[in-house]
Amino acid sequence: MAKSTFSQSQQQQQLQTLTLSPQQVLVARLLELTTIEVEDRVRGEVIDNPALEAVEPEHVVTDSIPADELNSADDYRSVDDIPDYNGWDYHNAATTVDIPVSDAQSFGDTLIEQLGELALTPQQRAIGEYIIGSLDDDGLLHKPLAEIEDELLLYASIAPSQQEIEEVLKMVQSFEPAGIAARSLQECLLLQIERSSAERDLSLHRRILTTCYDDFAKKRWDAIPAKLNVSEQECRDAIADIVRLNPRPGAALAESVGINHQQIVPDFNIDIQGDEVIVSLNNNFMPTLRVSAEYEQMLDEQAKSNNPEHRSAALFLKQKIDAAKGFISAIKQREDTLMRTMCAIVEAQKPFFTGGGDESLLTPMILEDVAKRAGYDISTVSRVSNSKYAQLPWGIYPLKYFFSDAVATADGGERSVRELLIALQELVDAEDKQTPLTDTELMEQLHAQGFSLARRTVAKYREQLHIPVARLRRG
Repeated sequence: MAKSTFSQSQQQQQLQTLTLSPQQVLVARLLELTTIEVEDRVRGEVIDNPALEAVEPEHVVTDSIPADELNSADDYRSVDDIPDYNGWDYHNAATTVDIPVSDAQSFGDTLIEQLGELALTPQQRAIGEYIIGSLDDDGLLHKPLAEIEDELLLYASIAPSQQEIEEVLKMVQSFEPAGIAARSLQECLLLQIERSSAERDLSLHRRILTTCYDDFAKKRWDAIPAKLNVSEQECRDAIADIVRLNPRPGAALAESVGINHQQIVPDFNIDIQGDEVIVSLNNNFMPTLRVSAEYEQMLDEQAKSNNPEHRSAALFLKQKIDAAKGFISAIKQREDTLMRTMCAIVEAQKPFFTGGGDESLLTPMILEDVAKRAGYDISTVSRVSNSKYAQLPWGIYPLKYFFSDAVATADGGERSVRELLIALQELVDAEDKQTPLTDTELMEQLHAQGFSLARRTVAKYREQLHIPVARLRRG
């Protein structure tokens, strides 16, 4: 009989983990909320914590701050240094504007409703809601799972593995419409093919999208039959089916729920006075928060007592007062962060603001640019710019509107992608429909306007605008 051996060993491994305090988690969660959501959260907190008092505003007469005077967030030495809070006090009145958005059930609401029909753990439900909230307007998921993993830890205080996130993503991808939550156009089309495969044989469709996707995407359709050893007619029929699939399932879902009017309250008010841009937070309906003086007096009285029951009561009172001070501090930090970020955006795009909203005056700007100006990390700026709106004299804009990647110019400079897209659309609109411009001709005309682009880059942006190739635009 062979003799078995058993050994033990110890290894020391250094790991770096991200640990957030409850206060940091609270600040991060508040930062994600819109003005209306924060007002609801404040009133809910007042109900839950009797040590926190709110005084509803009657009429707010306040000051404004020029965008070039960035206010750094206050660092209090202790919770005792926190003053009463009544938000950023500015004089611009709160403005409510009716904007056509999705019906009573929004795009996200429809998906959340489908999520609620599944038997999920609380963690799976949180992951699913976060994935749905991360989808773009087309219904696709462009955020890497590793980034979602980090953000769930930061903003939801849960630490799922990428495998767990992938499992929940597959559940969301099973929702209607088919193709939702795909991570690429290829996956979007494949999800729709898989959903239809029970009706007829779509194996050739799958082979085209998996084996010859590059040829399909670049419309080298003549090369596909030989590679797959099928007839040209079979290939043409399959491709005809594929091109009828929906590359934007989110847009289709938004259209299917109809159009209604829903109030959107801007988070910022922007006032233009000559060359000066004045930024203010739309906080006129935010109640003034303060710690209850009665609770503080009760705490002082109970703390002086030698009665054990009184000391237990003092501990309860102190917990409520500390929670109230912490919440006031978190709200104040949120306001500071929003203001610094918006001021940084205005400084970077000042010609647009002082130029009456001329879109051609927007310069290339990414999250990192604003993060450097404001002194925050990119994830913080991302949270501020997501689902937030600014009221300008000529309209309401989502903060994401002010961000744009750059394209090179012939003289070595940079211009925004938005400016390029406008120029490209104008060229197509003005072309002779009997002899529409090819991508090469569009490239040459864009070169004449100063854009330095390759033909394939022009084709990419043309497709982003959902403009067909020249032969399909012939009238």
